[in-house]
Amino acid sequence: MQDVADPHKPFRFAAVDEHGPQWRLKRNCSLTPQQSGWFFLLLCVLSLSVGLFFWLQGAKLVMLFTALELTAMGTAFLLYARHATDGECIRLERERLVVELETAGRLQRTEFAREWVRIAPQAERGALIEVCAGNRSVKVGRFLRADLRPALAREIRQALHTS
Repeated sequence: MQDVADPHKPFRFAAVDEHGPQWRLKRNCSLTPQQSGWFFLLLCVLSLSVGLFFWLQGAKLVMLFTALELTAMGTAFLLYARHATDGECIRLERERLVVELETAGRLQRTEFAREWVRIAPQAERGALIEVCAGNRSVKVGRFLRADLRPALAREIRQALHTS
């Protein structure tokens, strides 16, 4: 199915407010960190109940394997939750382009003077989009399918030259 451009919406990927266009790219996660915490708690109760039942029946090693299982699952859930809120925010304000990258709870903010911003062409198919000005550059688009990155790059270029 091919996308049909909406003539009333100037941008495909951006939301436009009174400050200008803003592109929010986020990881596609089915559970929030809070939901995964509740799910892990439920898993702990279930596994410990089964382990306790067998321990009471005389199978003493079951609790050891239950502890190993819950440790491995806890580590996996922790790693998942740590990156579940990762994302990129690209905002075009009056005289500057602001790029914010959030990875594992850390925020990296880079501001570029609008008139000096260059959206570098992709060196290879599927590469990230490079936003650069002077000697600073930031790569964006990691939360967007590779085939949609050229369209996002064109949209950012268009916004830089028209708004």
